[in-house]
Amino acid sequence: MTDDTQGSTPLVDEAMKKAAVAWVSVSGGPALALWCAPLEGALLVVSGPGEQAAPGLSDATEAQVSLRGDHGGRIVTWPARVSQVRPGTEEWDTIAPLVAAKRLNAAGPTADLVARWAAEGCAVNRLAPAGTPLAGTELPADAQAEPPRATPAVRATRKPFRLHRVRRR
Repeated sequence: MTDDTQGSTPLVDEAMKKAAVAWVSVSGGPALALWCAPLEGALLVVSGPGEQAAPGLSDATEAQVSLRGDHGGRIVTWPARVSQVRPGTEEWDTIAPLVAAKRLNAAGPTADLVARWAAEGCAVNRLAPAGTPLAGTELPADAQAEPPRATPAVRATRKPFRLHRVRRR
């Protein structure tokens, strides 16, 4: 295991301990809400077939991570060094079962989930602090909300359902 805590601060450490979801941005792209598991001073994110989509994360070397506080708002954004935990290594044998045990709504036992991740090519990425975080007044004051992205999924708007007949006057 490597020591990834060199770029960490007490605020980042505490926010990571409580994190279940992190907003991760790769290469200046939009921040995606990703399920994560804190472990040994880093966040671990699983992505790939049958898991969450994290485009570009498995190929990236760095990312921006934002975490929320107890009040639900963002309290810190920090640069992260991204490294992949590879199947068949001692690190995989140690870390993957711990992450799988924290995976909510997983079908089957932890060992089966780890085997599926390895067989289907899922990526287990370690996001370790690697720079000076932004916190407090250094964070942007605006909401950072983005307009919805274009999608081919469109629904036709229907008239509201009425249980009883409504008379028109």
